[in-house]
Amino acid sequence: MRSRRPARKDSPAPPGAPAPSAAPRRSWWEFPAPLCQACPVRGQCTTAGRGGRQLTLRSRDVQQALDAARAQQDTNNWQATYALRAGVEGTIGQAVTVAGMRHARYRGRKKVHLEHVLSAVALNLTRLDHWWNGHPLDRTRTSHLTRLQLTLAA
Repeated sequence: MRSRRPARKDSPAPPGAPAPSAAPRRSWWEFPAPLCQACPVRGQCTTAGRGGRQLTLRSRDVQQALDAARAQQDTNNWQATYALRAGVEGTIGQAVTVAGMRHARYRGRKKVHLEHVLSAVALNLTRLDHWWNGHPLDRTRTSHLTRLQLTLAA
């Protein structure tokens, strides 16, 4: 928690709130929980039930760059490019969960390379099996509770 120094004149903090951090391109405020909860306009700032509010204000050029990047994500070109990345991320996730690729089981470059090649072959065979038998690969995660409900309903 920040030290309790008087708030700056240009800060949105109420009197007695901590001063902003010394981050080079943004200002950061953390309001203590008792001060935040006693504020009469707390409902306009946050819906959190407990704790204090944290507020980050970026410099104008950083905020404009962030807004431009977020607006670019709504374009079809960006989404098509990201779809390729999503496919690669899915393959990496499958390699980690199915083949245990996070840690190598062997030492030495040749043995680790052989392990990677065999894991890739195993993933390809698994995908071919799913494709030939008409079972789509899991695209979304199903929680344990949902699976239990589906099992009990059947």
